[in-house]
Amino acid sequence: MEIVVTGIDGLVEIVPQVFGDHRGYFFESYHKKKLVEAGITEDFVQDNQSFSAANVLRGLHFQEGEYAQGKLVRVIKGKVLDVAVDIRAGSATFGQHYKCVLDEQKQNMLYVPPGFAHGFLTLTESIFFYKCTAYYNKASENGILWNDPTLNIDWGADQPKISEKDQQLPNFLEYKKSLK
Repeated sequence: MEIVVTGIDGLVEIVPQVFGDHRGYFFESYHKKKLVEAGITEDFVQDNQSFSAANVLRGLHFQEGEYAQGKLVRVIKGKVLDVAVDIRAGSATFGQHYKCVLDEQKQNMLYVPPGFAHGFLTLTESIFFYKCTAYYNKASENGILWNDPTLNIDWGADQPKISEKDQQLPNFLEYKKSLK
């Protein structure tokens, strides 16, 4: 298992060793001891999975307070552009984002700690899977507008398919004001 440093504290990309031959492949998709060695010490309490057609954008989502979630995300089928934004007040990288392509061939994962907004754009029809460190709590869910000009995230898509709910999310400056 290779750990890729992202430059944002706590946010790591994980590339497992995939063993493949003419029959298919095998890899460890979760190994608690190896993750702890990489600094990921939280317990995971909930697994989620979604299916999306190509060119669907979901996010940028997060939960606040005691329900803030860390997420270990990966693609079971397909390929996505995955984005995490540091929204930890006082963090040296507050407002910065990291993006990477997660795909079924590489089987790479991204650990997104609590205190990050997270979203993804499906580059192909995709099945997306994530382990969470806290249970879902509707009252604590929040988000930031995917195309916020302050964040300046290059999604590489002009007209992604976005839910009405995600189109109504506050921008980053509105989110910052709510922290005061």
